[in-house]
Amino acid sequence: MAVPKLIFSSSEEIKAFRQKHAMNQSQFWGRVGVTQSGGSRYESERNIPQPVRLLLHIAYAPADRADRLVDHLRKWKTEPKSGA
Repeated sequence: MAVPKLIFSSSEEIKAFRQKHAMNQSQFWGRVGVTQSGGSRYESERNIPQPVRLLLHIAYAPADRADRLVDHLRKWKTEPKSGA
């Protein structure tokens, strides 16, 4: 099963989404457990860790897309590992 395409592929997209929805950095990033200063660094082209990208998708994607990612992650976690 392929990983669903995440809604944000760049920090510019994240910042544009946040501004379009009239959220300050604390509001936007706090929803996924990131501080305002951490969010500011991510919006300034710093590498965003994959777990944070996944949380952003779950928090801000339309419900059907967020659900697909959660389903994918649940299946991935329970799949037998090769060589085990």
